[in-house]
Amino acid sequence: MQKGYIFDLDGTVYLDNRLIDGAAEVIQTLRARGDKLVFLTNKSIATREEYVEKLNRLGIQVSLEEIINSNYITGKYLKEHMTQTDAAYVIGEEALIQELMAENIRMTNNADIATYVVLGWDRQFHYDKLNIAYQAWVKNNATILATNPDRTCPVDGGQIPDCAGMIGAMEGVTGKSIDVIIGKPSKLTAEFVVNDILQLKPEQCYMIGDRLETDILMGNENGLNTILVLTGITTRELLEESRIQPTYILNSIKEIVSMQDMTSIK
Repeated sequence: MQKGYIFDLDGTVYLDNRLIDGAAEVIQTLRARGDKLVFLTNKSIATREEYVEKLNRLGIQVSLEEIINSNYITGKYLKEHMTQTDAAYVIGEEALIQELMAENIRMTNNADIATYVVLGWDRQFHYDKLNIAYQAWVKNNATILATNPDRTCPVDGGQIPDCAGMIGAMEGVTGKSIDVIIGKPSKLTAEFVVNDILQLKPEQCYMIGDRLETDILMGNENGLNTILVLTGITTRELLEESRIQPTYILNSIKEIVSMQDMTSIK
């Protein structure tokens, strides 16, 4: 039976610009088996084209169709839900702007006409941006959505704040939860990747990632097999304390090829 493998990137396939040992060989082996692969990242500060370039540079040959990021799914969501009179105020970096432009999303910096607020990871986030988003919510009851809920992003040597910082600021001033989260662990993202990209049944698919509350939770809640790798955010100590438990636990992506028909025990 053909299988589908959904790989997280940061902390799973690489850390910053360092490929995790064995990652390229695993990808090559799975391709040779005839399995389907997709790379799914919540990170909103790079375009899909940039991910293709990075993976190719690190020694993993991929096509654009195999890369799905939260920007891409956000653009698809907005295109489906926005009307011709709607406009989105976007907090995020150039990669997010570019990919929303590619979907012809109408954007604005004017709080008076913004009916959507898009929150992405923004390393230049400041008070004025928060105020525009807040005024759009006050004046237009703007729908607030985020590309992803990640608190931090794993990097070589530690972690740095991610999109949850922008979400927290918005929720802090509105006093309510944001309306929609697009990336992992949302059902929207799971269904898009499994049904539209891999075109397989959920039970044929494996979600591989380093983060319990996004990668593993999304897989568990949507009928996928889940593989936690210990090369990124989650440690064994965190795992023991969490209610979210993966199907399999591996030290790294390298061990996937040694699993006999995915029957290895935890």
